[in-house]
Amino acid sequence: MTNDSLLKILRRNGRSSSADLAERTSLSEEAVDEQISAWEADGTVLGYQAVVDQARAGHASVVGIIEVKLTPEREGGFDRLASRIAKFDQVLSCYLMSGAYDLLLVVEGEDLMEVARFVSEKLSTMEGVLSTATHFRLKTYKENGFAFGGDEDPERLPVAP
Repeated sequence: MTNDSLLKILRRNGRSSSADLAERTSLSEEAVDEQISAWEADGTVLGYQAVVDQARAGHASVVGIIEVKLTPEREGGFDRLASRIAKFDQVLSCYLMSGAYDLLLVVEGEDLMEVARFVSEKLSTMEGVLSTATHFRLKTYKENGFAFGGDEDPERLPVAP
């Protein structure tokens, strides 16, 4: 198997042992450890996280998905402004998008008002931000490849003509 296979397995389960990764990729444990260390050193692997079902954990945070339209900067496009926005503690993810808006933000707050304050006091007041549209996550069905609510019957629904 290739390093791409190792990276795919590691991405799916960052807690896999070197022995398990070596067995699944037909590499030696030493080769696995060396490759992972190299990826961590060069920034390919930025970190490891658990995917947590916030409802089961009793965490009542609010997640907002924010579409942002920007005015691109001369000589910098969207990069400088996107980097500034991404540094806010409330921003979990920041993506440059194609389509009707420029950035997609995933933000988290303790309640709706905290997310609203972030949008009205920090985001909307930044020079270069033209408009925002905020949507709130109501329920999570799947995140980072992991399905939530494992109690449901996974059978397909019947299709009626």
